Amino acid sequence: MFDKFIPIQAYDKPAGGFGSLRGTASALTGNGAFPALNTLPRVNQPQGIDCPGCAYPDSPTDKAVDFCEQGAWAISHEATPKRATPAHFAKHTVTELRRSEEWQLEAIGRLTAPMLYDRASDTYREIEWEQAFSLAGVALRALDHPNRAVFYASGRSSNEAAFPYQLFARAFGTNNLPDSSNYCHESSGDALRLSIGVGKSTVTREDFEHAEAVFVFGQNPATNHPRMLGDLRHAKLRGCKIVVFNPLLERGLQQFTDPQAAGEMLTGASTAIADEYCQVRVGGDMAAITGMIKALLEADDASTAPGGLLDRAFIAEHTQGFEALQTVVCSQDWADIERDSGLARAQIEHVARIYAESNATISTWCMGLTQHEYAIETIQMLTNLMLLRGNVGKPGAGLMPVRGHSNVQGDRTVGITNRPRAEWLQGLERVFGFQPPAEPGLDAVATINGLLDGSVHAFTGLGGNFAVAGPDSPRVLAALSRCKLTVHIATKLNRTHLYPGETGLLLPCLGRTEHDEQAGAQQFVSVEDTASMVHASTGRNRPASGKLRSEPFIVTELARHTLPESKIDWALMGRDYDATRELIERVAQGAVAGFERYNAKIRRKRGFHLPNTAAQRVWKTDSGKANFAPHALPQDSIMQRARAVHGDRVVCLATVRAHRQYNTTVYFDPKGEVDRYRGVHHTRKVLFVGAATLARLGFKDGDTANLRAASLDGIDRVVTGYRLVEYPIRGDDVFGYFPELTPLSSPDLTARGSNTPAFKEVPILIEKA
Repeated sequence: MFDKFIPIQAYDKPAGGFGSLRGTASALTGNGAFPALNTLPRVNQPQGIDCPGCAYPDSPTDKAVDFCEQGAWAISHEATPKRATPAHFAKHTVTELRRSEEWQLEAIGRLTAPMLYDRASDTYREIEWEQAFSLAGVALRALDHPNRAVFYASGRSSNEAAFPYQLFARAFGTNNLPDSSNYCHESSGDALRLSIGVGKSTVTREDFEHAEAVFVFGQNPATNHPRMLGDLRHAKLRGCKIVVFNPLLERGLQQFTDPQAAGEMLTGASTAIADEYCQVRVGGDMAAITGMIKALLEADDASTAPGGLLDRAFIAEHTQGFEALQTVVCSQDWADIERDSGLARAQIEHVARIYAESNATISTWCMGLTQHEYAIETIQMLTNLMLLRGNVGKPGAGLMPVRGHSNVQGDRTVGITNRPRAEWLQGLERVFGFQPPAEPGLDAVATINGLLDGSVHAFTGLGGNFAVAGPDSPRVLAALSRCKLTVHIATKLNRTHLYPGETGLLLPCLGRTEHDEQAGAQQFVSVEDTASMVHASTGRNRPASGKLRSEPFIVTELARHTLPESKIDWALMGRDYDATRELIERVAQGAVAGFERYNAKIRRKRGFHLPNTAAQRVWKTDSGKANFAPHALPQDSIMQRARAVHGDRVVCLATVRAHRQYNTTVYFDPKGEVDRYRGVHHTRKVLFVGAATLARLGFKDGDTANLRAASLDGIDRVVTGYRLVEYPIRGDDVFGYFPELTPLSSPDLTARGSNTPAFKEVPILIEKA
């Protein structure tokens, strides 16, 4: 699939439209996943199946179709008839499988039986479930300290699996609970909690129906959460202004044809989404936002309108720190703002006017803001901008970090975090009668460092592709194989599974679309989306294998075999999810509002909403108010430090996802389409580079190059054989695909404060192949 040479040409059609319909058809027919045809009508529907594709909220009203092309790929790949059987593993050694590409591992199909790595034959071999649980328990009990173990969780797991998982880790004696949020939106949560007292979106999907302006930062909805484009289109058609900040010109944010809009489909029409497209430099959002605040303050001083442009009443009643913000921002020079943002002052002032003229503004963002060294500072400056006009806590307005994994927010709510709140730990002690550890545990990057230095001896993964999703992946994979124990709970094979420890277990679980029967009764799970809506998800498909077990069952059996003296009724939680929800409700008392009558409310048509204090203008901060957090433009950055060592040939790499992809999962398309909206087919080994940068470095479009990290830690990191693609990019920013380029990123390159990998800010050198 990925060996053909096909010209890479700009995609000149609108996003969506017949391209999305053909892509959906390809997802279903290409995998032979005909069970998905019966599943898709129930996706994101009341009492249906929550799509495992992303965490974008479900429609607040009845909508016959509320899934997207990417969701169809996720569903079809779970419903695939292909099977990764023990016979397949007997024929292929782990060493041989390591030579496969990501899409090839995904394409093997569903895991069907529990397996143990056999070092003598270098293969995974089938074992019985009871033996697997016993082996894991023995290995965990043999550790010299609980903190030698790490319990990683992917955001695709349900509340009913995540809650016993975090309970297991804490009963074992550790808060080493890294999760996928450490890799993506940790910066959002930290920034928002400091500024407004809650780390979640203050926006619901209904707010898009009332917004007068939507500002979109560092996001590519057409690829990562396509249903959002429908909301942006509807907002645009009723007169809402949409402003985009993105260093790449993403097709979906320029032109979009809604596949559900019969008029557009029949006439070939489309909707121009962005009223203004600000093509910032990578990492230039903070400077752009600073410029908007500066322009707003200057215009307010000159305004003759009653009350000016700021919401003075809101600022006086609900905030503190305005004067400090004003002092810092007014001291920033326009020349520095233009240089750092990559935007002209006139454009910044123009979008500031759009913001000032809107009485209800939503700001949304994704990893284009969070995966930078100054991510927290950037998000706090965006929050400052929103607070100046009272755009938090009113209809049609607010702050919306759009999460990726479908239940990453729910996992956090029910305790998956290395930094647990005291109220949550007190709830665990009150309900379960043991004193959980209070000291913070390892996050994802700290886990990587623990694996590399040998202080982590056991790794358990509840889903996910931990090593490939993080920085320095080749070294991390090698380190995993030196562990005493690796346990992976998964539906399919991925690269992290191919580096088993001394005891290496691969435990297959039910997918979200599959029937889950425990103790003679069908079970359902619950998930929380980006907008804090908690709703049920009930699988109905026949399981891929009779030997699969549910995630809650596997987690609780691991706990039961590891902690035989525990008084916790693990077996009950593994078989009766109502009982688990009752326990969540009891622990959440005083810690998380909204879980009262959990089992009753989750059976409502659309579930229920967890209250957001900031959306109610109740500020759970130290000051008791929303905090303006002023930050001057950075004077020291990753790129500046790299250029000081390696010279001006250093360019800034930002990793992005292709259209045929969900996080680290790369979908196989039989027609070879990789990234429709960027015109890429049959290869993922491409680097998008601006024409001026190609010329400056002595390359031309189509050249093959090696990419080397401009390392600051002395470690040589290189990937080879990348095709250079001329692309409309400003400055010395370059772009390539995640996760193939994570080997170039050092664990030292992280966001200040949140420790999120700075995947959007990796200094590299382009060398002739």
